[in-house]
Amino acid sequence: MTQHPLTRRKALAAAAAGLGLTLALSACGGSSNPLSTGSAAPASSGGAGKALVIGSADFTESQIIAELYAGALNAAGVQATTKPNIGAREVYYKAVQDGSIDVVPDYTGNLLLYVDQKATQVSAADIAGALPGKLPQGLAILDPAKAEDKDAMVVTKATAAKYQLKSLEDMAKVCGDLVIGAPATFEKRAYGLPGLKDKYGCAPKQFQPMSDGGGPVTLKALLSNDIQVADIFTTTPSIADNDLVVLDDPKNNFIAQQVVPLVRTDTVTDKAKSVLNAVSKQLTTDDLVNLNRAVSGNQKQSPADAAKAWLKEKGLAS
Repeated sequence: MTQHPLTRRKALAAAAAGLGLTLALSACGGSSNPLSTGSAAPASSGGAGKALVIGSADFTESQIIAELYAGALNAAGVQATTKPNIGAREVYYKAVQDGSIDVVPDYTGNLLLYVDQKATQVSAADIAGALPGKLPQGLAILDPAKAEDKDAMVVTKATAAKYQLKSLEDMAKVCGDLVIGAPATFEKRAYGLPGLKDKYGCAPKQFQPMSDGGGPVTLKALLSNDIQVADIFTTTPSIADNDLVVLDDPKNNFIAQQVVPLVRTDTVTDKAKSVLNAVSKQLTTDDLVNLNRAVSGNQKQSPADAAKAWLKEKGLAS
């Protein structure tokens, strides 16, 4: 099987903010020139007299969302192009700052922690409320979407039934009998094993490092009961496709990660903001799951084609 499209998400949160732009660009998995033009724009004129440039990180879901933004803007008469696969957060954030791109999709919780490493907000509302005041002059976020993509503790239906698991509080009661599989960084990260122990008193029987970020290797280990709990991102199609159970997190160990446009305030016009907010208003977590499946599953659609179909379905493009 091919590598899961969200495998590289961990690189976004884990990348060191001190990396230089040149080093970061050389490490990207995209084209030799990560800022080379992606999809073309129609002849219509955009805000501020030039096309808005919509960037994306170097994983599939970000590319899809960038195409949603660009497609909606072009449909509304605001010229936009895409520059996919720019790299991790420290790269695309600087690209917005220096004007290489005008808009990029991001995730509220990780973005807040990037600009304020001491941030303690965990809920969607608190994170969205704190972010604007932490961004430097010239950058802003627009309306966060309902769509959210974050880590989750996932079990099979059989394991959920055996141990009567619905939440992490339930899991904590039998944690000593369970093997948790997750990326190696989960062992030390605040939201990983330390967070499970601090918030829920959960110390697993064993921790099994997994190399594919919740992808097919992790899924196989979970389905074969080599591990009983897996760290899988909430927009991963394999959760629904295999009837897996996502355990509730009432104490917010995994902070909110709503999809949100990060924009340059000097180039993104009020009309463009309205269009992007309209996308966010309709985009749900289930939509992201289905879009990821369309691109990375058997359909093998391009991010642009998947985005076009979604925009048409939602009445945001013809």
